[in-house]
Amino acid sequence: MFVIIGYVVCLGCIFGVYIMHGGNISVILHALPFEIVTILGGALGAFVVNNQPKVIKATLAALPMALKGSKYTKDRYMELMAMLYDILQKARKEGLMAIEKDVETPHESEIFKKYPTVGSDHHVIEFTTDYLRMMVSGNLNSHEIEALMDSEIDTHHQEAHAPVAALARLAGALPAFGIVAAVLGVVNTMGSVGQPPSVLGGMIGSALVGTFLGILLAYGVVEPLGGLVEQKTEDAAKELLCIKSTLLASMQGYNPATAIEFGRKVLFSDVRPSFTELEGHVKGKK
Repeated sequence: MFVIIGYVVCLGCIFGVYIMHGGNISVILHALPFEIVTILGGALGAFVVNNQPKVIKATLAALPMALKGSKYTKDRYMELMAMLYDILQKARKEGLMAIEKDVETPHESEIFKKYPTVGSDHHVIEFTTDYLRMMVSGNLNSHEIEALMDSEIDTHHQEAHAPVAALARLAGALPAFGIVAAVLGVVNTMGSVGQPPSVLGGMIGSALVGTFLGILLAYGVVEPLGGLVEQKTEDAAKELLCIKSTLLASMQGYNPATAIEFGRKVLFSDVRPSFTELEGHVKGKK
């Protein structure tokens, strides 16, 4: 909703003020289809050349997600930490081997089934069970596991930022393609130099629309969208950092209630539950 409102305000103010100052919107509308095809067609072609198929696919998948509200809410994090609390509490009371079945077959685990939002998230469950499995095996210490976690989170970070970089490059290219469209319009105008001034003026105006559209699409549409995708990737990374901090605290000997406090502290303030909220939620899920 906020994305749509932002675009409406942006475009409404630009074109609204232009019309209020006596601008002839028909000049822009007349040139719009041709300039759009030239600019967007050229930019999208270059976008395909500039990115691997996996990056193109990831970018196309990221765009619809950017238009939706963030799924990383306070309720989701409370459910995540309650799930971690339950699994760590079971390991503390019954021993690490007691959670082996939960780790090996998470889709059959009663603990993970108890939390459908995060329990059905493939990335959350895979990340959690991979390191719980290492804790059960006992072959690695906390420092070695932390190094592995950092490597995996860094890889996730790089993959998640590939669409952001792709959109940034696209935004940087759009003004140049706008200039290309404008130059082509000027070349077309020079071929009609014998026409009356009114005709030549319209042709020059249409040519300048290309430059205008290239800049508008770059800084009014694509670049803000890339910034929004980047912010959402940072939200996704926080979830993995929360799991990492909780599991490492448990490995260092802290009880489950204290371990999830380590995880709570890494969250952004707008979605971080208070100590009392989290404690009440965890006790209510027991």
